[in-house]
Amino acid sequence: MSDKPSYLVFDIETVADGRLVQRVKYPDQPGLTPAEAVAKYRSELLERSAGKSDFVPHTFQLPVSIAVAKVAADYELLDVRTLDRPRFRPQVIARSFWKGWQSYGQPTLVTFNGRFFDVPVLELCAYRYGIPVPSWFNAAGNQYNQPRNRFNTAAHLDLQDFIGNQGATQVNGGLNLCAQLLGKPGKMDTKGNMVQELWERGERERIDDYCQCDALDTYFVFLRTRVLVGLISLERERALVDKAKLWIEQAAAHNLALAEYLRHFRYWEPLEDDADAFMQGE
Repeated sequence: MSDKPSYLVFDIETVADGRLVQRVKYPDQPGLTPAEAVAKYRSELLERSAGKSDFVPHTFQLPVSIAVAKVAADYELLDVRTLDRPRFRPQVIARSFWKGWQSYGQPTLVTFNGRFFDVPVLELCAYRYGIPVPSWFNAAGNQYNQPRNRFNTAAHLDLQDFIGNQGATQVNGGLNLCAQLLGKPGKMDTKGNMVQELWERGERERIDDYCQCDALDTYFVFLRTRVLVGLISLERERALVDKAKLWIEQAAAHNLALAEYLRHFRYWEPLEDDADAFMQGE
């Protein structure tokens, strides 16, 4: 089997660009440092949302980690890699991502909520850094064949969009819920809302490790959606999960985050097996 992937299952972690926030949001306050600008903007967002969220919009975000799971045409996990470790330079990360997608022959991108965050961040990076990606931004031909078309799942399959029927319903609980339904770890010690603070404290490898675990969760959710559409059986899914677990076991020998992921790893069991416990509230 060729190691050339047919799918790139990926996740990104980002931090707010304080310099950009300062220039765009507070140009009349030149004494404001980038960190202070981000803190001020987050405080305003939190107040504006009545305490619900202080997340800075994607237009101000830069990628500081991308984890990519390379997946074969038969859905076998080939490898999982992060980009530009240990330097974590946003421009290099973005260039490496788009260059890799093109060099692998433009495999299908697979994300969870990537339609609304991950891909727009990377598209804006292409704009910001002048990265030509003509195959992705191609607007020629029928609109439904264009890579950026929401319903062109051959170019980009957003699993949240798939599970939520293209926005008909909200997937409350997100990737964490979908992964845990399959017995996979989901969120562990590190969570997305911690990334900005971790970056400011210099804990960059922790962010990268967290991103890699999210990419693995996304891969397992991807497999279950392939069961739903009839492309693989539950037996085949189990075999693929077994192979992926072997990869994790080998990688965990040199990666503490993956060792932790492995400790929380469980195999999926049908809900019916837990019916009595559910009825008893256990």
